[in-house]
Amino acid sequence: RLSQLAARLASTMRCSCSLLLLLGSALRASSFSVPCHAAASGRPAAATSRGTVSLADVGAASTAFYTDEVRKESYPSMADVLDAKVADPDLRRLMLTLFGTFATVSAALRAELVVKAEEQKSVFGDVQLGVDVLADQLLWDVCRSEPLIKTGSSEEAPDVREMHAGGRFCLCWDPLDGSAIVDNNWAVGTIIGIWPAATGVIGATGRDQVASMVANYGPRTTAFATLDDGVYEFTLGVGGADGWLCSRERVRISPQSRIFSPANLRTARHELPGYGELIDFWLDQRYTLRFCGGLVPDICQQFSKGQGVLTNPPGGDTAPAKLRLAFECAPFSLLVEAAGGKSSDAVTGGSVLDVPIEGIDQRTSIAIGSADEVDRFNALVLPSVRAGPIAYVDGQPTTHGLNAGKAPAPRPPQDGRRSPIFLAEPSGTENGKAPPASQQRGGWGDQNVY
Repeated sequence: RLSQLAARLASTMRCSCSLLLLLGSALRASSFSVPCHAAASGRPAAATSRGTVSLADVGAASTAFYTDEVRKESYPSMADVLDAKVADPDLRRLMLTLFGTFATVSAALRAELVVKAEEQKSVFGDVQLGVDVLADQLLWDVCRSEPLIKTGSSEEAPDVREMHAGGRFCLCWDPLDGSAIVDNNWAVGTIIGIWPAATGVIGATGRDQVASMVANYGPRTTAFATLDDGVYEFTLGVGGADGWLCSRERVRISPQSRIFSPANLRTARHELPGYGELIDFWLDQRYTLRFCGGLVPDICQQFSKGQGVLTNPPGGDTAPAKLRLAFECAPFSLLVEAAGGKSSDAVTGGSVLDVPIEGIDQRTSIAIGSADEVDRFNALVLPSVRAGPIAYVDGQPTTHGLNAGKAPAPRPPQDGRRSPIFLAEPSGTENGKAPPASQQRGGWGDQNVY
């Protein structure tokens, strides 16, 4: 009876497969089509019958950006790569220790519930989670136990603490970037910048760093680090290995990109007309939006995809710069520029690596990623930044900046169409006016989550 049942099941499966193949052939041969969303938004439809776009014209496969990585016969260990690619033995030893810390944080994230810490110690008013505190404690433990570290600074506290007077390096870190999305079980990460004791952090620039490292805790745990000859990716616990393997060597970011990640998006509608024009361009050119609101995964995708741009411009009082220069932007800018990308401070257009660090909690805006897209950002957005963002209070422009008192004019594309990003009015708007500040921060377009 079992043999008969197995034979019937095999026959059914063969029939099902045949039907699927026939259906696929019929779809390819027919004019089967889907409604064109672009037509509903004012975009011209492709030249097909009934004003629709065929499935073949949608181009889903061309915008998927699946990996093209091919499995190698073997992968070198992290320790072997550091031995070969980090000439300074002290820096190598410190990086080995930090990789161990990344592994411990990764294990803790998989073992701990995401709940608020019993004691809230962030002087910045940020809500601390238990995993935040644990990651921060682990890094302070490294500082206390490692005599190579002269000073340590955490994003959770606004000071530079001396650890060992004879230390060679100064560490700045964000212990767990992405606290606002970790409860969603989305990827989060740890960001570390390493400065030489000779310059310290205060008064130095990001270009003075001797190395930077970022751990990305997702379905896999990966880490990116600047070594002597470029950026390398390491993956934890794969292929039966207990530790880290080097999964990509000499990571490069292409000057061109078809992927964009727009943060502080509310400013595109009101405060910064140039930012809205840039979003219009990306949409009109059918770029792919890849943005989750976590700085680590949103930038690390540039290393894995070899392209991408993240933008977070200043937006006046209602959407000020939030990213911290020493803890986030300088370390990431070192990584991206070492991989062939580019960064902009989103105000002058200069590299983030050249911005002097005048305070440990100094904030900055940023555009970072593929060089051509950062140049495009500078060309379109910076003129409106320099003119002064339009700030809103209770739905009306304030007297701040050179744009004071000027109501934001609608910005249709040159052919008179409205971009899809402006099709839906936010809740509470009327005749194109901005909503009250309280609604802006919690309603439509609130993507300033970093």
